[in-house]
Amino acid sequence: MTDTGPLLSTPLHALHLSLGARMVPFAGYDMPVQYPAGVMKEHLHTRAKAGLFDVSHMGQVIVKAQSGTFEDAALALETLVPVDILGLKPGRQRYGFFTDEKGGILDDLMLANRGDHLFVVVNAACKSADIAHMQANLAGCSVTPIKDRALIALQGPAAEAVLASLNADVTAMSFMDVRDVTLVGADCIVSRSGYSGEDGFEISVPADKAEDLARALLAHSDCEPIGLGARDSLRLEAGLCLYGNDIDTLTSPIEASLEWAIQKARRLGGAREGGFPGADRILREVTNGTLRRRVGLKPDGKAPVRAHARLFADAEGAHDLGEVTSGTFGPSVEGPVAMGYVPVSHASPGTQIFAEVRGKYLPVTVSALPFITPTYKR
Repeated sequence: MTDTGPLLSTPLHALHLSLGARMVPFAGYDMPVQYPAGVMKEHLHTRAKAGLFDVSHMGQVIVKAQSGTFEDAALALETLVPVDILGLKPGRQRYGFFTDEKGGILDDLMLANRGDHLFVVVNAACKSADIAHMQANLAGCSVTPIKDRALIALQGPAAEAVLASLNADVTAMSFMDVRDVTLVGADCIVSRSGYSGEDGFEISVPADKAEDLARALLAHSDCEPIGLGARDSLRLEAGLCLYGNDIDTLTSPIEASLEWAIQKARRLGGAREGGFPGADRILREVTNGTLRRRVGLKPDGKAPVRAHARLFADAEGAHDLGEVTSGTFGPSVEGPVAMGYVPVSHASPGTQIFAEVRGKYLPVTVSALPFITPTYKR
């Protein structure tokens, strides 16, 4: 149960139970946190071969202009995000985020040009608010949640070979391509993307075909099921933000080191400068910088430094800098990894700072992100 009622289940819930998953509440859903192999082995298997993730709890939404043109849908959605959507070519997708009037981040999301409409994927914990936000603010557009499809992620260096065993057409796809692909007789929407730092795919599949597809992928000798535990350590090693931890309404995209996701067309002097919530602050920060930045953190030793640990400039805890937003042990890095916010004066890689852990001040080195080398297929 949650505060709002019973936990929801994804179309793969029965499969998770049959595979021996340990289930936990997450964003209102009963989700697998790990399988019998354990988080460490699941993480390393994804880095070495291919891991299968159930991400059906996330929101899938179609945004379509009443005029029927992609251009009108793109321009409408650009009023809510600082992203160049109009310039997105058919069959391509882009990372973005909703911002508020103060320049904070309401949620991050993926946006795909599907020809005559946009296919939007939003975070599970924010999807109701995101859908309401779009429905209230996208004049001239329909905003339709997709409730009859599951979402599966296949990640790792063997992901292409695993998916190609079901349909070889996916081998022609590059990073951030999106296309229609038939898998196990089902009409799927496949993007070459993911949340692990590895090559891989995200697959929107009709709910009644989700288990068939998952079982077909797991039948491949290189593919294993992966839970939320390894998903978190994989994304953290890849330097990827988790909404609610590393970014939120108190964080601007520039503080979060996400200015790379604001294209030239939406910046000062661009073809469609501004026009999104919080533009004055965000575009000013693009030009002038911010007082603090999200950085990578590598604690000394083997003990992880967890979220909310305070960060200090000195080993006595006299000069407070900020806090850790995500932290865990990185199996691929073979040591603890973390992210957090510090003043720009302490944001350069190699800077030594200290994290407070159970009353002790442990040395931490500011690190460039990501901690691993991504293997996206460009």
